[in-house]
Amino acid sequence: MRDHLILKLQGIMQAWGEHTFEGLRPSTNFPTRSALIGLLAACLGIDRNDRKQQQALADSFLYAVRQDETGHNVIKMTDYHTVKDARKDYVGLKSHETIITQREYLLDAAFTLAIWNTGDAAYSLDQLQSAVCQPRYTPFLGRRSCPITRPLFENRVQAINADEALKMIEPVAGVIYCEEDLELAGRNKHRHRVRDVPLPNQPRQFASRMIFVYGKENPNVSE
Repeated sequence: MRDHLILKLQGIMQAWGEHTFEGLRPSTNFPTRSALIGLLAACLGIDRNDRKQQQALADSFLYAVRQDETGHNVIKMTDYHTVKDARKDYVGLKSHETIITQREYLLDAAFTLAIWNTGDAAYSLDQLQSAVCQPRYTPFLGRRSCPITRPLFENRVQAINADEALKMIEPVAGVIYCEEDLELAGRNKHRHRVRDVPLPNQPRQFASRMIFVYGKENPNVSE
C-alpha cells in the first residue's frame, strides 16, 4: 500500500498552460506538472527564483489527476489581452510594440489529484499537506485571475496505486492522466507526450515527459 495526498482543484476558471509564446497562451485539459509545482511551491513559500528548492520539490512527488465528471460540460474560453514590449524570441532582447494576445481558460472544470512521494523525497506528504492547509503564498488555478473556490486539501488515503486512491473520492468517474502506467484492464489507455517539466536553470524552458491517459477515446489531450 502507498500513501496518497488527495487535493481538489475547483474554480470558475482554470488555466493550465501548454508550451507557448507571447501571442498565444493555450490551456491543456488538466493541471500540468509545471503548474502543480508552482502551486505547491506557493503553498510552501518557496520563492520562484529559488531554483534549488524548486527542483527539490519537483523531484519529491509523482501524481495522477482525474478530470471529474460533474454533470457540466467543460468548455474553453479565449480572452484577449494587450501586451506591451512582447518578446520576439526567447533569447533576444528586442521586443515588439504592443500586441494582442489570446489566453485560454477552462470553465466549470473540477479535478481530483492523487500525489505520492518518490523514494528520495526532500518534501514529504506531511509537509505538503500542512502547506496546502495553511499556504504561505496564495495559490491559484494556473493564473492569478483564477482563484480557488474551495480548500485544496481533501484527504489522505492508503491505496495500491493512484487509480484505487482516486476511486475513494467522489465523483469516481472521469478521465485520468497519470505519470505511471496503472495497467488498468478494460480501460482505454493512450500514451501521450507533454512538454511541461520546468528546467530550473533555463527559465521558461520545459522538457517533455510521457503520461498515460485512461478513459478517453481520443489521445489528443489538448482537444
